[in-house]
Amino acid sequence: MKKKILIIDDKPAIGQLITLYLNADYDFHYFASAIDAYNWLKDGHTVDLILSDYTMPEMNGYELLVMVKQNEFLKNIPVIMLSGEDSTSTRIKLLEAGAEDFILKPFNPLELKLRIKKALK
Repeated sequence: MKKKILIIDDKPAIGQLITLYLNADYDFHYFASAIDAYNWLKDGHTVDLILSDYTMPEMNGYELLVMVKQNEFLKNIPVIMLSGEDSTSTRIKLLEAGAEDFILKPFNPLELKLRIKKALK
């Protein structure tokens, strides 16, 4: 059975690109809104990994990460953050909040695949 990855990015093209790169290895659920994704998770849906953009309207990736890690039923799901913002302070803040990894956009598909594989072990 394939592992399930939740992709959250306000740009649908990023979700399509990730799915295209990794569709042979994983099943995907995509949301353009962190709020919608979090509500979907709270409704009892399960995933093996969350891959989320950092910069999004309404609720950013950091806020989502904090809510996931504070939720008793969701806190053990590994979260990998994606961002076009290459700031050391942002990376540190996300890692301290419980992110498994941080990947800078634009990303190399092979690197993304390897980091996901590592996070799912």
